[in-house]
Amino acid sequence: MEYCLGSASDLLEVHKKPLQEVEIAAITDGALQGLAYLHSHYKIHRDIKAGNILLTELGQVKLADFGSASIASPANSFVGTPYWMAPEVILAMDDGQYDGKVDVWSLGITCIELAERKPPLFNMNAMSALYHIAQNDSPTLQSNVWTDSFRRFVDYCLQKIPQERPSSSELLRHEFVRCERPSRVLVDLIQRTKDAVRELDNLQSRKMNKILFQEVYNGPLNESQEDEEDHVFIRDEVGHGERRPELRPTHSVQNQALHYRNREPFATIKSASLVTRQIHEHEQENELREQMSGYKRMRRQHQKQLIALENKLKAEMDEHRLKLQKEVETHANNSSIELEKLAKKQVAVIEKEAKTAAADEKKFQQQILAQQKRDLTNFLESQKKQYKICKEKIKEARRRSPDLGKEMNEDHSTPKKEKQERISKHKENLQHTQAEEEAHLLSQQRLYYDKNCRFFKRKTMIRRHELEQQNIREVSAFSLCPPPPPPKTTFEGAILSRFG
Repeated sequence: MEYCLGSASDLLEVHKKPLQEVEIAAITDGALQGLAYLHSHYKIHRDIKAGNILLTELGQVKLADFGSASIASPANSFVGTPYWMAPEVILAMDDGQYDGKVDVWSLGITCIELAERKPPLFNMNAMSALYHIAQNDSPTLQSNVWTDSFRRFVDYCLQKIPQERPSSSELLRHEFVRCERPSRVLVDLIQRTKDAVRELDNLQSRKMNKILFQEVYNGPLNESQEDEEDHVFIRDEVGHGERRPELRPTHSVQNQALHYRNREPFATIKSASLVTRQIHEHEQENELREQMSGYKRMRRQHQKQLIALENKLKAEMDEHRLKLQKEVETHANNSSIELEKLAKKQVAVIEKEAKTAAADEKKFQQQILAQQKRDLTNFLESQKKQYKICKEKIKEARRRSPDLGKEMNEDHSTPKKEKQERISKHKENLQHTQAEEEAHLLSQQRLYYDKNCRFFKRKTMIRRHELEQQNIREVSAFSLCPPPPPPKTTFEGAILSRFG
């Protein structure tokens, strides 16, 4: 890359005021052309801000600082400067991906930075700003001096949902970027900035000459004297044009004045104070880097100690684990033996209970059958007696009452054989009635037998189920019984001694 005079943020530092809208449009146009080229090759810059937009002496815009860039799109890493980060980059810390539209968001924040000298939320710390960017609404331009096209462009860049945000190639066709402006707008801006930097350098040089002159004759000035006499000294210098005699400054002041000398061969839009501040920041970074190196050495040493302690504790843990495994195996063997004994005992109890239940059931059935047999015998004897009584009553009635023969449709002319048949039929009817009564009795006895047998079996099964449940509870209680606690080992003592 060719030599660049400085960045867009240097313009803000020198002029101490926001840029004009046409100047912002020109810088945005150049930045969008660079972003469109990057995004067409599936690359993401991921750190667009005014400090990374450089300007050449001919007014060309260059994108710089590709240390945070991604060579593939989409990406999912948390990279960038907090105040310019897009919401999807912040949310990518948990889960998610993003594409080149994160640069469009950063460009919108950069436009606000060029228009207001600071990005939104710059007065917050970085973590608070990240939370507000992810949770709150998109920022907007605060002042009313800007045109509607500029406002729409910023709002268009800062769409919260990435799918609704335009691409860099689409933004190149926006009215804000395509508006008419002088072709030398950036060249004139750079020239004004160079003139302002030259004036600032001359002012600082005269101030340093005054300090050197005062140190030689009156000793070093304090800050209040410098501020009070600064304007008078400059006015005399400009009005009379006198040359001060060459002085021999002290070594410390000479080092401070060194930054304001030998600046003529290099064109720049960085003021001497800004260069001095950047040098101090660089020195502070070097000190921090040295401190970080010492911290890394201490961390490596600490990690070695941790590894040694971890190995020692691991060896003690392995020894303790082997001891516990042996105790567990012994306990498991004893438990299996006890379980086998308990199982045999329970099987014997169940078999004994089954034999007892079978014997009781057989005895119960025999009792029912014996009782039913006696009842049937008594019933048959009763029927026989009733049959004889009925037979004798019929014979006796026929002898005593001739009308009974008429009721039976008998007369003196009826043959004896027919009379015998009628009597036999009457006997058969009586026997049939007795047979039905006997069958009904047998049916009732069968139902009674089945019902009582089922009831007895139910009681037997309930008793057996309760016995099995009791056995299961005994086995469960035996299985859940924990092994005896092992004695404290050297491992536990080491842990307690080291970690309390």
